[in-house]
Amino acid sequence: MRLEGKHIVLGVTGSIAAYKAAILVRLLKKEGCEVQVLMTPTAREFIAPLTLATLSSRPILVDFFDPENGAWNSHVSLGIWADALVIAPATANTLCKMSAGIADNLLLTTYLSARSEVFAAPAMDEDMYRHTAVQTALETLASRGVHMVEPGTGFLASGLEGKGRMAEPEEIVEALVQRLVPSGLPLQGRHFLVTAGPTYEQIDPVRYIGNHSSGKMGFAVAETLAARGAHVTLVTGPTSCTARHPQITCVPVVSAAEMLQACLDVFPQTDGAVMAAAVADYRPAQTSDRKIKKSAETLSLTLCPTEDIAARLGALKTDRQVLAGFALETDDEEAHALDKMQRKHFDFIVLNSLRDEGAGFRGDTNKITILSPDGDVARFPLESKQRAAGRIADRICALL
Repeated sequence: MRLEGKHIVLGVTGSIAAYKAAILVRLLKKEGCEVQVLMTPTAREFIAPLTLATLSSRPILVDFFDPENGAWNSHVSLGIWADALVIAPATANTLCKMSAGIADNLLLTTYLSARSEVFAAPAMDEDMYRHTAVQTALETLASRGVHMVEPGTGFLASGLEGKGRMAEPEEIVEALVQRLVPSGLPLQGRHFLVTAGPTYEQIDPVRYIGNHSSGKMGFAVAETLAARGAHVTLVTGPTSCTARHPQITCVPVVSAAEMLQACLDVFPQTDGAVMAAAVADYRPAQTSDRKIKKSAETLSLTLCPTEDIAARLGALKTDRQVLAGFALETDDEEAHALDKMQRKHFDFIVLNSLRDEGAGFRGDTNKITILSPDGDVARFPLESKQRAAGRIADRICALL
């Protein structure tokens, strides 16, 4: 039981995702926690307090006092008791109130009184999640030390599909373990470089050569390494992903040449790198500073290769550094991945196959195989990219 004896205050707000709070309570109890559930008044419309009271073995607290006997529910005492305050689901309403310091219910007053680590798992429709007010609140809270457990992408309660699904309870528990358990920070004091996303190679001011990479896998790796104690320099091509961990420094780039230079600036000072970016292999030999007008049925482009960033770092790597790469293949997957690992001097390579449903670009899941120079092959099932990132971090920790 990794969290044995830990006191967890779980705040449940008014979201359809509130049903996941029951699963989260069970997982926390299984890890050895004492769990006190606080509910906002609206949360009671989505899940019965009796369910959470039964699972947590504690009365559910909603109001500042019990109207039957006047017993006071002290937010100050709760804030002192807690080893962690976890707000899951965290609605846009609650997150914005937290950011503004509004304290109009027991959960919010407990947040303002908490001396512990605070975690929030946002849950809302994508349009709400993307709204400037919510994004500003998330950035403000992250800057104050609130640990955001990133929402997933999928079907939402509105019937639409997009980002805003509350993280799975297992992911929230892992976030707690990595932060609260000393042995869960094996990379404390380490520095890693991670690359993520695509690169864009300009044709003219409005067109480019690129690919479908969303950057989600690279960002998941960066977040996981940071959660285990490392400082991470994340060199990222154009993506819509956001890194919120305070130990991640983002370096935005566009082209392969820019990514190469950013990596060369950082890599010698690191303990290693994870090359998760989908770097364009070719760029136009010539670019136009004006938009190319349509003037013929066909247009020919002459392409020349970009410099191989991973191979360049592999040539620079010292014995004290760990270098990991990715291979996204469509055929003869393991043979191509092994060849790439040897040519680029990787300590291990993470293989994806586009033939595996749910793996590859854009989605929130991945199915990876980790191959090592000694012939070891570790195959994993389809799982969240966060969990896959944990597998990669485990391998790095073992090598170090």
